[in-house]
Amino acid sequence: MKISQRAQNMPLSPIRELAKYADAAKRNGIHVYHLNIGQPDIKTPECALEAVRSLDREILEYSPSQGHLSLRTKMVSYYADYGIDLSPDEIIITAGGSEAVMFAYMACLNPGDEIIVTDPSYANYMAFAISCGAVIRPVHTSIEDGFRLPPIEKFEEQINEKTKAILICNPNNPTGYLYTRKEMNQIRDLVKKYDLYLLSDEVYREFIYTKQPYISAFHLEGIEDHVILIDSVSKRYSECGIRIGALITKNREIREAVMKFCQARLSPPLVGQVIAEASLSTPHEYLDQVYEEYLRRRNFLVDGLNKIPGVYTPTPMGAFYTMVRLPVDDAEKFCQWCLTDFSYEGQTVMMAPGSGFYSTPGEGRNEVRMAYVLNQEDLAKALDVLARALEAYNSIKE
Repeated sequence: MKISQRAQNMPLSPIRELAKYADAAKRNGIHVYHLNIGQPDIKTPECALEAVRSLDREILEYSPSQGHLSLRTKMVSYYADYGIDLSPDEIIITAGGSEAVMFAYMACLNPGDEIIVTDPSYANYMAFAISCGAVIRPVHTSIEDGFRLPPIEKFEEQINEKTKAILICNPNNPTGYLYTRKEMNQIRDLVKKYDLYLLSDEVYREFIYTKQPYISAFHLEGIEDHVILIDSVSKRYSECGIRIGALITKNREIREAVMKFCQARLSPPLVGQVIAEASLSTPHEYLDQVYEEYLRRRNFLVDGLNKIPGVYTPTPMGAFYTMVRLPVDDAEKFCQWCLTDFSYEGQTVMMAPGSGFYSTPGEGRNEVRMAYVLNQEDLAKALDVLARALEAYNSIKE
């Protein structure tokens, strides 16, 4: 018996594919610095933890397929603070932002339909497209200019009769790039001109490190019914494990279609919704402190990386990731080697191979994605280990 063609085509996650080697290294007593995954080490807000401790239920029941009304109502106030006017009915709670992306694909795309995505992009955008039988059409961005968007004509060149949507991530994972007002307006004009959907992943809106304003897809006039916003509480409140996200749209037809898939999976996580609702009462002081911490980490990591011979990374403007070019011929082999064949003073580093974030074969072979989710002391140690690993690896190759 054979597995499906869809399963054969599904790529391994560049974020997790080397996990078995990291686990083996840990079993051998090696400390692994995890720069591969966006799992913050910052404490979850106390109000969220208290919601867990005080959970007093005799039955852990199904929730409504759309998610609890009390949570959706509270989210309306959260978005209002960002100039986004919504009603609770326009918010659908999902099992993380990942399920929101999947449901958006399933509601908007038929098998064979195409969606335009910048390259590199979050790896699961490609994986979900394969799951749905859709096709990613990449628009290339380059580490040389900080992954800024190319001229809008490059987007337009990818549009044909099969094109149904454009997907953006703002601020961007994995590059940290932040879209300008001009770029957002140009994308809006394409969406209007060709009658496309605009899927906008805005999970990292709290983490913007420039004076440039955050422009939501919902701030764009004239395409309200075209926009599907993807969101999650995972990174905002350091609670990735509760798996609560949201799909938000003013398009009634899309909401009704998405609800069919929501009903098929019954309901989003009950306990996760309780925690997420409590998290929306997080004091602004918490978010301010988290922001300042990530800003310090960004500056420290970028400065440290660019001091290592042959290493280059641009300065990300948002989120908490950066793409890094390494002086190696194959970053995936190097990342695996760091876990299987190298350690310095009982330590090594785990990174996400950059090629897994590109849909174009051969791109990103000497790049990795790093997440600055470790404290500054650990980042310093990780930088030292990385520098020594590169020196050792390249001396073997010579």
